[in-house]
Amino acid sequence: MSATLGFGDWRNEKLITRNRFRLDESNDMNRVLEIWRDIGQDSLNLPNFLTLFRILLIPVFIILFVNPTPDQSLAAAIVFTVAAVTDMLDGYIARRTGQVTTLGKLLDPVADKLLVLSALILLMNVDRVSALVALLIIGREVAVTGIRAIAAGEGMIIPAETTGKYKMALQVVAIILLILEGTVLAELGNLHLAGTVTLYLSLVLGYVSGGQYVWSFWKQVVAKGL
Repeated sequence: MSATLGFGDWRNEKLITRNRFRLDESNDMNRVLEIWRDIGQDSLNLPNFLTLFRILLIPVFIILFVNPTPDQSLAAAIVFTVAAVTDMLDGYIARRTGQVTTLGKLLDPVADKLLVLSALILLMNVDRVSALVALLIIGREVAVTGIRAIAAGEGMIIPAETTGKYKMALQVVAIILLILEGTVLAELGNLHLAGTVTLYLSLVLGYVSGGQYVWSFWKQVVAKGL
């Protein structure tokens, strides 16, 4: 008799445990859905789709330019230009329509850096950019990204400097010119020289804007007493 009751108790306990597990799963799913409603739905907008589209263009660009022929270089330049245009459009549309989201603030700078750094590495691979220049640019981007992450963790808002925007524009122009080297458009002039000079100018502006960013960060650190 006691054995029968024990078996029944064991079955009841098993059922309770199973139901509790299902309840926990249901609660977890509800929490995920709440987060999706709070963040995800607002993030489903045109600016963020443009940013995601830019990220998806990066592997296409890499495939085209990893072993460049004149035709592939031309195609890679077109893909890079389209990606750069989406960079201008997503921010403009987001600000103009009031669709600035947390996801957009996170993805946009990541997409920019992935696009530029992948291009620099590939250009260095085909001896169109010196390793020193590429490393200086990459080092600057990594340092600023690290400071940006620390600032965000401390709730600091550091606005983008105009110098940084000019730097990005010059980098895009320089990279496109260097990609087009060796294509039919090379007949227009010395694209390598023009691209290299423009890249050097972007490097100078990059470190100027980086210094401005560090200074703004430091002033907020002192003000917060961190």
